[in-house]
Amino acid sequence: MSDEAVIPDPIRAGLARGWKVIDGAQVDADRDLSADVVVVGSGAGGGVTAEILALSGLSVIVVEEGALKSSRDFKMREAEAYPTLYQESAARKTRDKAINILQGRTVGGSTTVNWTSSFRTPPTTLAFWQQRFGLSTYGEADLAPWFELMEARLHVADWAGAPNENNDLLRRGAAKLGIPTGLIRRNVNGCWNLGYCGMGCPTNAKQSMLVTTIPSALDHGATLVTRARAERLVLNGNKADGIDCTLLDAAGLRPTGRRLRIRARHVVLAGGAINTPALLLRSKAPDSSGQLGKRTFLHPTLVSAALFPQRVDGYAGAPQTVYSDHFLHTQPIDGPLGFKLEAPPLHPVLLATTMQGFGQEHAAMMREFPHIQGMLALLRDGFHAESQGGTVGLTGDGAPVLDYPLNDPVWDGARRALLTMAEIQFAAGASGVQVAHERAPRYASRDEAKAGIAALPFGPQLTRVVSAHVMGGCAMAGAGHDGVTGPDGRYRGLDNVSVHDGSLFPTSIGANPQLSIYGITARLASDLAQALTGRPAARPQAQA
Repeated sequence: MSDEAVIPDPIRAGLARGWKVIDGAQVDADRDLSADVVVVGSGAGGGVTAEILALSGLSVIVVEEGALKSSRDFKMREAEAYPTLYQESAARKTRDKAINILQGRTVGGSTTVNWTSSFRTPPTTLAFWQQRFGLSTYGEADLAPWFELMEARLHVADWAGAPNENNDLLRRGAAKLGIPTGLIRRNVNGCWNLGYCGMGCPTNAKQSMLVTTIPSALDHGATLVTRARAERLVLNGNKADGIDCTLLDAAGLRPTGRRLRIRARHVVLAGGAINTPALLLRSKAPDSSGQLGKRTFLHPTLVSAALFPQRVDGYAGAPQTVYSDHFLHTQPIDGPLGFKLEAPPLHPVLLATTMQGFGQEHAAMMREFPHIQGMLALLRDGFHAESQGGTVGLTGDGAPVLDYPLNDPVWDGARRALLTMAEIQFAAGASGVQVAHERAPRYASRDEAKAGIAALPFGPQLTRVVSAHVMGGCAMAGAGHDGVTGPDGRYRGLDNVSVHDGSLFPTSIGANPQLSIYGITARLASDLAQALTGRPAARPQAQA
């Protein structure tokens, strides 16, 4: 029996049904298209928006810089996945190279390659937004129906399986120290428990935009353009007539020399919190707030790797199922930076490129790979007065770059986070702990780690910092507050431009952001559909 018989390919089936898909690499002449709405980006915000608008009877064109892939392309090999599915081959970095940023670049965006962790926006974050940014309609009760809608649509539910050893070590170690943990809900349906979510789901179990909202939008008449880079908005006074796109070659790296112009009544920007501000900057969009591209947040993430006597096999099984928010609540939300604890999946390239060391030392660590457990601490930035995130700018050729200073509040949080992770890992039975820091040796005991981490110098490039969450840069604010966008997601200064992605968030959220984007953009897209059609928006159907 063939793999295709066991695992149906919804992308191939949709193309056979007559989906309107244009591969920019195959276009041999400049083209012009038009629609009611053009959506730039096909990730969490773009996918949800495209489906709701298409279901509501609007003509929609979705523009995606990456390629259209399907389960038959996902071979669970890092060497293939990172260059084809991620921004800059999973090596996108901040301007000073101090932070590595993982972002998707394919149809479905980061939802195609994320680890399925699904959290609603924390109530404390929403309360802060209401108080500090005038977002009076962003209370927990206001958003609950939209989270419920998208949880049903994308099969967000408790994970029925037991945590793998990588995650359970976090749970067991924390329990011995009296630190509460919880279980992470996942957007999966019929998951095979493989653990390779970051390389694209080969069984279509992950309910990413690739297999849910984008196919639905295409089935309802939308057009998808792939390998097309949105270069700039075509501005006409206080409106955008559409967008200009550069078409890319099959590798998605070089322009083909062909261009695409898309005219639309309304433009929705959903390219993510680095690419969306960059597109607006390239377009020289008006910016009365002076905040475009500023206050961009990452959840700066610290890493700790521990060696255990037993096999951990951190690559096998659901990647993230256990978490702790305890250290988000041990100080005021605008006090010293709190952090969320999670256990990342461990794969050879990801581990090898994240941890420090070289030569024999690094090779020795990799030989111990099956016995290594990993832990992450996601710092909640954007609340402390001195934690203002970074700024998206442009290089000489117009490419986006994020300048993200790491200052004392971040380093204070980093030190506390590394020590906490080491304590949990030793409590779980680790024989050694290696925190991701250039000058940190492998610690053999909790006391040794406590003294060693306290004495470490903290600074860019010394301390390994990573992130897979990018937020802000087009922040919402209520009337009378500074903000690039309003509570309705409309861009201030351009009457027919909306932003529907994580760049709307005025701070980081203190949780994996995909479900926050799903719920918030579902509400914004529904309001937009009603404004454009004069009738209530259609609702997406719950996933069977």
